[in-house]
Amino acid sequence: MVPITSRFTSEAPLHPKASELLSTVFERGWADPSKIHEPSREAGRLLQEARESFAAAFSVRTDEIYFLGEPSLGFHLGINGLLTPQSRLFYSATDRAPVHAIADNRNNSGQRVLRNSQEISTPNDVLVHQSVNPETGIIKPLPNDFAGNIFVDNTAFGVHSHLPTNWASAVWQSRSWQGPSGLGIFALRSQTQWRNPLPHNDSKKVPQAFSIPLALASAVALENFTKETTQLQEQFEQFRKMVVDFLVREIGNVIIAQEEGNTVASLISASISGIDSERLVNELSERGVAIDTGSACMSANMAPSHVLAAMGLPTTGNIRLTLHPQTTEDEIDYLLNNLKELVIRQRS
Repeated sequence: MVPITSRFTSEAPLHPKASELLSTVFERGWADPSKIHEPSREAGRLLQEARESFAAAFSVRTDEIYFLGEPSLGFHLGINGLLTPQSRLFYSATDRAPVHAIADNRNNSGQRVLRNSQEISTPNDVLVHQSVNPETGIIKPLPNDFAGNIFVDNTAFGVHSHLPTNWASAVWQSRSWQGPSGLGIFALRSQTQWRNPLPHNDSKKVPQAFSIPLALASAVALENFTKETTQLQEQFEQFRKMVVDFLVREIGNVIIAQEEGNTVASLISASISGIDSERLVNELSERGVAIDTGSACMSANMAPSHVLAAMGLPTTGNIRLTLHPQTTEDEIDYLLNNLKELVIRQRS
């Protein structure tokens, strides 16, 4: 069997530094921090240190950080918790599937939703702001002039994104910085008018069913991944230029989804005419290279991308390449050479 490199998929293996510490944090972070014996006190101290790390990285207060065992739950908490019967929900055609599900549910119940609307906002309204699009890497401008509450989707590239000045709630997911899966970070701004949308009979804002060891490992991964991506930014830009130039010059009939100077360097989304992208992904996999295609939200079922369709880009022949700190130039050369050979074969 050919070994597979995952250097070009959106999800990468656990960060090496987090992997090194995983067994240790499971040994030290198993206890319930709400209890009073020493193992619980130690778990509580470690969890507080992790919370402080996330707060510093995301420029929020420590008491505004919450952990989620299911990252997608952050969309429900962050959006529906801000909405009132008088609110209008502003969202985009390029938002993630959970946002569309919330908008559809609200619309079906007779409440107002506005997609890609330029209507003037009011203090009662709620806006979904996606910092970076997960399929194209395009960075969205900060909506600092929105009059209502803003929910920020930072799940795609958490370390590359910033909160607008008037943010109200936000969500990140651990996998975006090579942290362990099964962990989301939810932030709720203090003094925000927010109502817990989940059935509840206590004052807790989020469910407590998350893994403390995973939270500790995620904090380690975030610290190291952020440092590495900052140091390697120039290399990412060089690698991106290498890939894009090759696709345009050596393969041809390729459309790159990008906005000059406003795109994350580590993600390349390209639509290659005359190919079956699912077949291409399988053929590359047989040669030891894993890449993404289809929709970032539902890549497993190869559904056409609603994001690319909304942007007026081809929804067929699409591939996505994600560069990670561990990606090497030799791996890029291997990918591109095989990609060219397989595209030529399909086109012929």
